[in-house]
Amino acid sequence: MSFNKKSPWILHYDATSCNGCDIEVLASLTPLYDVERFGVVNTGDPRHADILLITGSVNGQSIPVIKQLYEQMPDPKAVVAVGICATSGGIFADCYNVEGGADKVLPVDVYVPGCAARPQSIIDGILKACDILEEKQKALKGR
Repeated sequence: MSFNKKSPWILHYDATSCNGCDIEVLASLTPLYDVERFGVVNTGDPRHADILLITGSVNGQSIPVIKQLYEQMPDPKAVVAVGICATSGGIFADCYNVEGGADKVLPVDVYVPGCAARPQSIIDGILKACDILEEKQKALKGR
């Protein structure tokens, strides 16, 4: 994971989750699991983010927000769907207001299943997204 000598920055967006996966994403940032040891930094600004982490199922109100965040991120970028709700809609998939998982709106690069997804799985998904970012960076330079 060299990713162009730059630390990958993640942007976390909660799309109507129960906060179970959100707590696990935050736990992966704490010293116990410490995703920062891999150089990963959490940011609140999409213009600085390389990886978009989405938790929760997607509904009609969150679709424009997710699209706007994705469009504001510079290329190359990767999307990680964290938890079963973000991957497929989960137990809320049949609800009247749920469109489904994040892949209904954006091209998802990495799926992290679980209810709630474990911090180790989230870190693994972030590192896989870093590898995908490196491939996308090489493809952009090759153009």
